[in-house]
Amino acid sequence: MARNYKKEYANYQGKPSVKKQRARNNAARRKMIAAGRARKGDGKDVAHLDNNTRHNGLGNLRLQSKSKNRSFKRNRNAGRK
Repeated sequence: MARNYKKEYANYQGKPSVKKQRARNNAARRKMIAAGRARKGDGKDVAHLDNNTRHNGLGNLRLQSKSKNRSFKRNRNAGRK
């Protein structure tokens, strides 16, 4: 069964709060590219050290692999360590 992208966008990705968060993440990426710390197509994610996407200062940003950035260490109850 194929993904229903239209429904997915309507139910989640199109919400104003999610669109704003995506815009903040894109702004962080552009900031890192302008600073010379990231390149287009490098296959990396821009990570926020404090996990707050509203804080886009260069001191709070770093480049990480996608797998590292999109997960986190878990405790034995599957919560965040």
